[in-house]
Amino acid sequence: MTDRTADSSAALAALSPLDGRYAGQCQELRALFSEAALIRHRVRVEAEWFLFLCRDVALPELKGVRPAVLATATQLAGGASAGEAAAVKADERKIAHDVKAVEYYVRARLAAAGATDAELEFVHFGCTSEDINNLAYALMLKSARELVLRPAFARIQAWLVAHAHEHAALAMLSRTHGQPASPTTLGKELANVAARLRRAADEFAAVEPLGKHNGAVGNWNALLVAYPDRDWRGASARFVESLGLGWNEYTVQIEPHDWIAAYCDAMARADTVLIDFARDVWGYVSLGYFRQRVVEGEVGSSTMPHKVNPIDFENAEGNLGLANAMLRHFADKLPVSRWQRDLSDSTVLRNVGVALAHALLACKSIERGLARLEPDAERIAADLDAHWEVLGEAVQTVLRRHGVPNAYERLKALTRGQRVDAAALRALIAELPLPAEERERLARLTPADYVGLARELAADA
Repeated sequence: MTDRTADSSAALAALSPLDGRYAGQCQELRALFSEAALIRHRVRVEAEWFLFLCRDVALPELKGVRPAVLATATQLAGGASAGEAAAVKADERKIAHDVKAVEYYVRARLAAAGATDAELEFVHFGCTSEDINNLAYALMLKSARELVLRPAFARIQAWLVAHAHEHAALAMLSRTHGQPASPTTLGKELANVAARLRRAADEFAAVEPLGKHNGAVGNWNALLVAYPDRDWRGASARFVESLGLGWNEYTVQIEPHDWIAAYCDAMARADTVLIDFARDVWGYVSLGYFRQRVVEGEVGSSTMPHKVNPIDFENAEGNLGLANAMLRHFADKLPVSRWQRDLSDSTVLRNVGVALAHALLACKSIERGLARLEPDAERIAADLDAHWEVLGEAVQTVLRRHGVPNAYERLKALTRGQRVDAAALRALIAELPLPAEERERLARLTPADYVGLARELAADA
């Protein structure tokens, strides 16, 4: 079994399969969570803060900043290029501090545009590194959700709804505890998943990304001592909100990451819905309810040439499990920091994109698997027709309605642990102490008819 990936020497030598075997399937998130992407977002925040001090706060010392300097800052607010990110990393290797290297890079660019030494002192003015970092990560996570993850959920959701409608009336046997149970329709079962995924995706979308910009311990100490007459609380709120983020006013040195925990928890719940779905589809393939379209040239087994394995759903289950293991660790760990700050969150945050990439891989695997599925209506109907005992629920409920004593026990004696065919069930119905029209109605009932409101529910998905 193989995968659709690049086979370059770099990919073959990669430690992580996300950058090797699966590199081609993670491109969207690599552009958002790579080291270069983090540097771009840090550069953006540094440049935006400098511009904010010039324009919104309007510090008198920045009144004479040249247009060329403002234009360069505006360009930097668009993010550094890959080559510029490499220059930042070169500085980081010299000074051993990632955010300070970003500050020096921004200063150098503004100096080259004509900024004075005095003006350059307002790059990173009043900031702690976490004023930059928390906003950079919030922007990354927000972009990943809106540009990559929600669209991935939406594509699966669209497939589920479309096929819920298409197969709304395709009656099939349910299985509770793995045993034959009251019938449903294939469309209704797909509608169930669509409803669950919609709710989970909506809860994921509702998590508000937050940011803070309030100095070394969250009190604007340095800014207030430099400019005691300025409304730094209001300025902080305006700055954070100008980036499209919610403002968190009460923090220590770090934004406490509670919203990231909520984001990860919500993402994990959506992933869990998909794990459940992937396992169910795997089971239905095993039962023969779904056929998988054969792809010319593919090999299903190294020794058994007949096999067409449901590998896409198996891969999805595995990747979703990896994603959730990390997401739940993030949710538990990130909101915990000793006193006003420790650094244990830093290395953890750098791996958030890894968890999201495993979830994205899983979504793509599910999409590939779904594209190959075809319901086998004959197999589904044959299985349903082999289990007339599932109508025992219907018969005993009608008996109860008419006040017949021991209705449940009467049907239990005939059906529990036994297979019942149409003739045996109809013979029983003919002898029931019911009005003739009720016996006739029950005698006409088939397992394929006994689906309740499944058709309507599927059609309304």
